Amino acid sequence: MELFASHFGTYEIDRRGDAPRLRPFRHDPAPSPLGEGFLALSDHPTRIRQPMARRGWLDGDGGAARGADSFVPLSIERASELAAAELDRVRRIHGNGAIFGGSYGWGSAGRFHHPQSQLKRFLSLAGGFVSARNTYSYGTAKVLIPHLVGPAYSDPGAFNPTWDRIVAERPFILSFGGMRLSNAQVEAGGTGAHRTRGWLAAFAQAGGEMLTLSPDRRDAPQGDHLAIHAGSDACAMLAMAHVLIHEGLVDENTLRRLTTGYDALKALILGQADGLARTPDWAAPLTGIPATTLTQLARKLVAGPALINLAWSLQRAVAGEQPYWAALVLAVLSGQIGQPGCGLACGLSAVSSVGNPLRRLRGPAFEQGANPVTDFIPVARITEMLERPGETIAYNGASLTLPDIRLIWWAGGNPFHHHQDLNRLARAWRRPETVIVQESVWTATAQHADLVFPSALPSERDDIAASSRDDWIIRSSKVTEPPAGVETDHAVLSRIAGHLGLAEAFHEGRSEAEWIRHLYAGYRAAFPELPDWDTFCATGHARLSDPAPEAVSQPLEVFRADPQASPLATPSGRIELMPALLRSVDSRLGAPLTRVAPSDAGEDPALPLRLLSPQPAQRLHSQLDGAPIAEEARRDGLEVARAHPDEIRAAGLTAGAPALLSNDRGAVLVVIEADERLAPGHVALPTGGWYAPRRIDGRWIDCGGNPNTLTRDTGSSELSQGASAGGARVRLEPAPAPEHLAAAQGPAGA
Repeated sequence: MELFASHFGTYEIDRRGDAPRLRPFRHDPAPSPLGEGFLALSDHPTRIRQPMARRGWLDGDGGAARGADSFVPLSIERASELAAAELDRVRRIHGNGAIFGGSYGWGSAGRFHHPQSQLKRFLSLAGGFVSARNTYSYGTAKVLIPHLVGPAYSDPGAFNPTWDRIVAERPFILSFGGMRLSNAQVEAGGTGAHRTRGWLAAFAQAGGEMLTLSPDRRDAPQGDHLAIHAGSDACAMLAMAHVLIHEGLVDENTLRRLTTGYDALKALILGQADGLARTPDWAAPLTGIPATTLTQLARKLVAGPALINLAWSLQRAVAGEQPYWAALVLAVLSGQIGQPGCGLACGLSAVSSVGNPLRRLRGPAFEQGANPVTDFIPVARITEMLERPGETIAYNGASLTLPDIRLIWWAGGNPFHHHQDLNRLARAWRRPETVIVQESVWTATAQHADLVFPSALPSERDDIAASSRDDWIIRSSKVTEPPAGVETDHAVLSRIAGHLGLAEAFHEGRSEAEWIRHLYAGYRAAFPELPDWDTFCATGHARLSDPAPEAVSQPLEVFRADPQASPLATPSGRIELMPALLRSVDSRLGAPLTRVAPSDAGEDPALPLRLLSPQPAQRLHSQLDGAPIAEEARRDGLEVARAHPDEIRAAGLTAGAPALLSNDRGAVLVVIEADERLAPGHVALPTGGWYAPRRIDGRWIDCGGNPNTLTRDTGSSELSQGASAGGARVRLEPAPAPEHLAAAQGPAGA
């Protein structure tokens, strides 16, 4: 069976007819239609078909016109020579610490054609590079959680109870931010079977009760929904914790056996530490939830069984550590932590794998080698790195010196989607001397490059795909040939490595097909039950056998049963409710554990709307933006934002018409649609629209509809320096006149 593996799952290749088509994988109970969009990009107008160089860079403008310039075509040999020469120049004059290897994930589900691994191997062989640490998706929580329960649980969902246990125990699920099923379409290394929808159905069939707290009813896949002001989740949780303490509902003997720091926590919540009691009456105006409702929810949690679920989006905000910390506090005080199927879950439905009871298929990837440069930045601090070379930032109890970057090399990923305050990023992006990008289509990142290499799409190369959080491995076959002259990232980097005398070290004399077979051999060595190579190629897939129920780790259950025999890797061996470092971190960003305001504090209070920027249902981040499903989701070529009808009327606008969302950071052109499922005071614009600034009526307007044009870029706190997209406040205003839109002037791009 010929299969194609993508971040959206696995597809069967149907070669009948004039052109191949992708069909749902027969073993997938809930296939996503999105992966079929790769074939639509094969000959899309945005496709990059040959190496290109920015005209101003060739003329030595030092980046001044980057993002607003035209490109000229080059031969692959000439482009490779230029890339090698520029890399060599920068490392000789400035050292390898002036090179930023900016590749981010999601470039490919394949284990070999993984742009991040390919680029990092190449740059490491060339002497090293400054790297980025953590992710936009989960970077704040990944730094925080080790301080609370130990480093073993830093990965998303590592201490979650599994879905089978949740269904069996039927806890009351209190879900902050919700469980969008569209998010569960994706998995970093792909999957053979999407299971989240089935688990939710099983939970409902078993009589499970769920309540979602979010500003948007779309976040509630089933059960009840309660509107809450965006960014105020921690306020609601701390108010519930106050109820438990004030009403004497906390089992202090068990709590002290499992945790440390309760006395300091109690003093904080009751207001003995700072004079501000976190009562339901205090939280009600901040959250929009009546004090009586918060009190009732606290009592329902302690009555149990109960599970608190957190969307990943909650921690992508200023002081984004606080809702995750407050949720752990509430799970502990209510006595639910470590109970079967209960306690705390991070990101059920955030990606396909979270919560699934399975044996994880951890195996080899394309070896990146050792990076001789040890300098790094948190990934969400790219703009600050470019703006403030030589200065320092705090990070996780240490001080990082920001490097002086002269060369950015990016392969896979689109920072002009992921990052915040894109206008500010565009200004800072002009500072390096050179930006090299490997990309399949003319994303905003490619348009803000100096030297661009075309890349084959995932559907245009053979590979194996597997996620370390899943149990499927797929033999992904080339569906179509790439356009003439378009190569894989591996082939491009091999050629450039040849100009530096590194080709043999880079590819080790193996062809791409031999590398893929080599990687599969590594998986089979780790999991001997996998079929031999020939059988694997014939069937196209393999899956690890299901584990016995008792073999699925429920780590906090084991800890709760005997904390002395199974201690956590924290200083006390127990759950740290008030870690010393988190209490001491205080700055212009606010201390993670003592902040008392919603995450939009510090924004302009005159702006009436809180901006929500959920993941889109029609693409992954900015990928497949040119595919039919994404095209059909737009209106008149514009991204669609949603707001309550009352907010549209208050702005003097008409639903279904073009409008602007704006604040001091920028303006975004959208079509505004009315949606009563969205709470008043909010507006929702999904992420992933391609940043496209145009000069209209004397100001720059993003006509691509990217909400990150409007989000702030300050870092979650000096603990994690994570992404801070949440909490932006905006206004709705009329769009420019049609004749002004038609006369818009913008970057020349491609």
